[in-house]
Amino acid sequence: MRLLIVDDSRSSLAALEAAVHQFSSCDVESFTNPVEALQRSARVEFDLVLSDYMMPEMDGIQVIRRLRKQKGYENLPIVMITSQTERVVRLEALNAGATDFLNKPFDPLELRARLSNLLALRNAQLALADRAKTLDKAFRRASEQADIREREIIWCLAQAVASRDGNTGDHVERVATIAELIAEGVGLDKELRQNIYLAAPLHDIGKIGVSDAILQKPGKLEPHEIVEMRKHVEIGVGILSSSTAELARVAAAIIAGHHEKWDGTGYPRGMSGTDIPIEARIVSVADVFDALCSDRPYKPAWTLEAAYKEIIACSGSHFDPACVAAFRRKWREIKALFDKAPEGEAEAKPFRFATSG
Repeated sequence: MRLLIVDDSRSSLAALEAAVHQFSSCDVESFTNPVEALQRSARVEFDLVLSDYMMPEMDGIQVIRRLRKQKGYENLPIVMITSQTERVVRLEALNAGATDFLNKPFDPLELRARLSNLLALRNAQLALADRAKTLDKAFRRASEQADIREREIIWCLAQAVASRDGNTGDHVERVATIAELIAEGVGLDKELRQNIYLAAPLHDIGKIGVSDAILQKPGKLEPHEIVEMRKHVEIGVGILSSSTAELARVAAAIIAGHHEKWDGTGYPRGMSGTDIPIEARIVSVADVFDALCSDRPYKPAWTLEAAYKEIIACSGSHFDPACVAAFRRKWREIKALFDKAPEGEAEAKPFRFATSG
């Protein structure tokens, strides 16, 4: 434990130091100049402070006020030593943050009793702070593990839906990565980019409620089949409707809006422009681009160049122009996702369960 004593009288300092050392093994630092004491306290966190009241440059109440403003000194015990008995002085000291008082000249037995109690209080404060840090670390570890489990579940669900739709896990991973790149390109903050990356694989989760005959039909869908196919949006939103988690909110916004179009001709609600959630506008670009570049039961894969031109051509009609502009700025990184893959298929890196950078 470290003890700071401030008193402009050298004889008083010597007496206080001697009395403290008789019952305590504290490291004691003493100052006759309160300004120097405050400068020292800014570099070292003491555990207990004794300050005289009457000093020429700065009185004890001013010292206490200054100490209470310093980081680490908000709650530690501070004792004001004073010969003043006026109630107003003591009230002012209490309002400034004094923990206790010691009369001057002091009684060694009273000093011992008061400081022993205050040092025990300080020990309890430190033990509580250490306990809080330990619990915080444990909570963070548990939260990280829960996050990883949540992301694994998301990935498994996305893979299950993708396999029913004639895709592989590569598609959902690429959509997630492209969406994250576009989100970065439009200037979204790190937390929202991370949530878009994690939620994007769920964009078609509602297809789990659509029949295989429609999902895997090799030819063009009939009007009634289109109606059934479009129900996957409502089904997907319904799956997440009971969750209050922020990630679920982002996923629901993506599911509800990734088939909407900038010009209002999309479905299910015919929303347009910025009425469509930004998360959905971003994933729409990523999903359509990767779908164009992938083999499907009803079409062969487009070339990267043809798919790229289609995205650019649909800026302002199908897609948010800002998202398309970000897509163009991130094109080199997006194209790299496909460079080492066989024609029509991209080589996807594993889905990141840990926090994304």
